[in-house]
Amino acid sequence: MTTIVRWNPVRDMAAVQNAFDRFFEERRGNARSIETRGLAVDVHETADAYRIVAALPGVAADGVSISLHEDVLTISAELPQFAAPEDARALMLERNFGKVSRSLRFPQAVAADQIEAVLENGVLVLTLPKTPEAQPRVIPVRAANGLTHEPSQN
Repeated sequence: MTTIVRWNPVRDMAAVQNAFDRFFEERRGNARSIETRGLAVDVHETADAYRIVAALPGVAADGVSISLHEDVLTISAELPQFAAPEDARALMLERNFGKVSRSLRFPQAVAADQIEAVLENGVLVLTLPKTPEAQPRVIPVRAANGLTHEPSQN
């Protein structure tokens, strides 16, 4: 069964106007402070370490704070907000700024004294080696006749 609905162009135009208003309100004039969102990171795991990558544009190495306390790694920094010239009008402000922090807990223990952190071109790379107890072990198999077979490391 087909229902006939009277077309109301004013209602359709109002819906389109509301959609445009919402779209531009989200992007207008106010740059995004990510204080509430936290620091975005990529985390990769290998057999012997974790690797964390985070973008910290405009932050110097001495502006980054990294701590490990009770198996929780915390990265903190402040992304700068660059000021526009006085006579300029902002058309679009999309870059993040403000204090950022991220805390991560790992499923396996890390060797705190061997953690490395490198900040290059605004990209922070942390390498957190796992403790020897957390790394996979290869168990040799001994045959009943006393010969030992060392498994391959692949």
